[in-house]
Amino acid sequence: MEKEEFVRLCQSLSCNNNHELTRAILPVVGEYLALPNKSKLPVIWIETNDSGDNNIAFMNTTYPYLDQVFAEMIDLLYSNTFMAAQGSDALSILEQASLMYKSKFVLVVEGAVPVKDNGLYNIIAITEKGAITALEAIRQLEAAAGHVVAIGTCASFGGPSAARPNLTGSAGVRDVLKREIINVSGCPVNPDWFVGTLAHLLMYGRPELDSLGRPVLFYGFTVHRHCQRRSYFDRDDFASKPGDIECMFSLGCMGPRTGADCPYRQWINHVNWPVKANTPCIGCTNEDFPDGSTPFFTTLPEKSEKDEEKKSTSLKET
Repeated sequence: MEKEEFVRLCQSLSCNNNHELTRAILPVVGEYLALPNKSKLPVIWIETNDSGDNNIAFMNTTYPYLDQVFAEMIDLLYSNTFMAAQGSDALSILEQASLMYKSKFVLVVEGAVPVKDNGLYNIIAITEKGAITALEAIRQLEAAAGHVVAIGTCASFGGPSAARPNLTGSAGVRDVLKREIINVSGCPVNPDWFVGTLAHLLMYGRPELDSLGRPVLFYGFTVHRHCQRRSYFDRDDFASKPGDIECMFSLGCMGPRTGADCPYRQWINHVNWPVKANTPCIGCTNEDFPDGSTPFFTTLPEKSEKDEEKKSTSLKET
């Protein structure tokens, strides 16, 4: 498949494609891997300071399931969450994998990185020589990685782990490593965003990124653009309380400020998303989430912001 076709596959509004994007992607990956000298994408995954929601979201990949992603697309070399090996055996695997696949593996970082007190607040391993912090681990792996992907908003921008008062000095990977980071933000990430990004890296290299380092494939337009309640917004017809069918901008919906394709990508086996479930978007893919969205369910301060967002959305649609 040509790159342009792959992009159209990821961005298509067809329910058959987007409700089962991973199912559509894996046959394409299979054709690619059948070519001479092609192999699965090597991945080293480090989980740092977060709630573990992103690997749980990834495990919820459906139709096909997670095991098929592992078997048919990525070669997960190390993961302090998924792997069975522990202790020195796990660290030996990590060291060997980073050397064997130098400049080829994708370093996936999940969670923000505590930097206060030299990263003391997140230790991923204890050795005879002392503790290995997440900060130390990702800095050591940075030079050997072909690409670095931050999965989730904590890894991308700091997210809830770096929210006020941020006692651990947690920061997004982009603020810790001195290289380009591919940010697949979300709290948690939609598994299709992650699988689609990895597939692009495998077959075509780095995807086009927006100003925040996120793949335009999935973050190129606001939630507001394709929201099913958009027509209410355009008529200034706003909900007065949760449960009303009108636009929830009046209830603090962050859709006009939030880049993501949630309205048609959907969640929970691709059947629902917040606005469809009668709750406002809280902007979980944004770089200022959650501090920039709180207090939740509170009307945005000025109507002029609404008008500004309407202009911004109109520009993107032209």
